[in-house]
Amino acid sequence: MIDAKRFKDEMKALLDELYETQKDNIEKTAGLIAGCIEKGGVVHVFGSGHSVGLGIDIKDRPGALVPIHIMEMSDFVTKGGVSVEEFMDKKNIFERKPGVASKLYDLYDIKPQDVFIVISNSGINGIVIDIADLAKKNGHKVVIITSMKHTLAEEPRHPSGKKLYEFGDIVIDNCGPHGDALLETEGVAKVCSVSSICNNCIAQSMAARVIEILKEDGFEPPILTGDEKHDAEMKKKYEGRA
Repeated sequence: MIDAKRFKDEMKALLDELYETQKDNIEKTAGLIAGCIEKGGVVHVFGSGHSVGLGIDIKDRPGALVPIHIMEMSDFVTKGGVSVEEFMDKKNIFERKPGVASKLYDLYDIKPQDVFIVISNSGINGIVIDIADLAKKNGHKVVIITSMKHTLAEEPRHPSGKKLYEFGDIVIDNCGPHGDALLETEGVAKVCSVSSICNNCIAQSMAARVIEILKEDGFEPPILTGDEKHDAEMKKKYEGRA
């Protein structure tokens, strides 16, 4: 039987597994991000498909860190001079073209102390790998968030023959199942995709620990409080970067 309680129970077990197996990597990531922020840096977040939700979940809301920048594919059109027709062309898929990652990277004001978080459940698609590779080549620390069960079950698609996790200084496994859906059914298909829930738990856990580390270091955490004056000043500090 599939019902709300079954999903809750299985989701809780998955989150418990995530916490127990990935707490050290989340702690390392939090330390990396805190150090970045203390140096005036910004965290650039890039994900394909639903993975972009990780950045959205920790940005521009009460209690959120301000120096979070979401790298969005739509910026090619809004900032990069790419036509909608070219961007949406189904016969010549834009994100699979050579050099696309560098064009996206060059749209932003990226500093040496900045950190990258790159997210993909499968970890096999070109542009996420290209962004991670480019960031590393430019001397940035790169955190990868992926499903190891999923990525290890897939064949690589990138010309390098590598998968996304191979480009990470730190790799966080969201512990999601291959295919993303959690619950077995009596039919052929499984149901209830969980990567967004797992990724957002990772994101909020990281953010909470980053803020605590900053406080321990005597550094005022750059967060949104809901106070208009304070929040405007915080956003002004990172204007054009986050």
